[in-house]
Amino acid sequence: MEAIDRQLDRARRGEPAALSALYRRFLPGVFGYIAARVPDRATAEDLTSDVFVQMVENISRLRASDEASVAAWILQIARVTVAGYYRKRAHQPAFVSLEPREEESGASRVIPDNDPNCDPVRSVEARDEWDAVVKAINTLTEDQRQVLVGRLILGYDVATVARMLGKNTNAVKALQFRALQRLQRVLGKQPFPEHAHSFHLHAKEDVL
Repeated sequence: MEAIDRQLDRARRGEPAALSALYRRFLPGVFGYIAARVPDRATAEDLTSDVFVQMVENISRLRASDEASVAAWILQIARVTVAGYYRKRAHQPAFVSLEPREEESGASRVIPDNDPNCDPVRSVEARDEWDAVVKAINTLTEDQRQVLVGRLILGYDVATVARMLGKNTNAVKALQFRALQRLQRVLGKQPFPEHAHSFHLHAKEDVL
């Protein structure tokens, strides 16, 4: 993989290949962050697209030279984009409503589209499991969510996430520990989703 500083230099000059590489590099984190904050997949995709349009329009002014700083900048754009989405609708949710709407006709929300040949029972179970995880994520603080995005979606080590958030490594470890404890408590009030359980155990090992 090309060094981030060279990739940024090329992206600032507007080179399509460099911009495309940055998009691929940060897409999982941006989409994961937004998908847990909005009510459906289509909205998450639209807002994710908006974030990367803003990245392209403003990257020439970005002075960051390391991946942690770029990630922090892009996630800040994502945070502001989500806030703007809710301001336009005249309400600012602390939690995402996950109640099915009649017009959705049972369509999958937030999670990736299902294969039409997929077992419909398993599809419903997967959607219900993800809904439980999204509800739990929405009980976290903004710093806790960003730590989990950095550590578990972007795959950064503690030191990189600390630079990304402007905190020391002990603070990041504490945020991750509290976030995972909170998720366990919230998800523990209902049957614990299998994939969420493995997610928790894997992440807990990373803290140590």
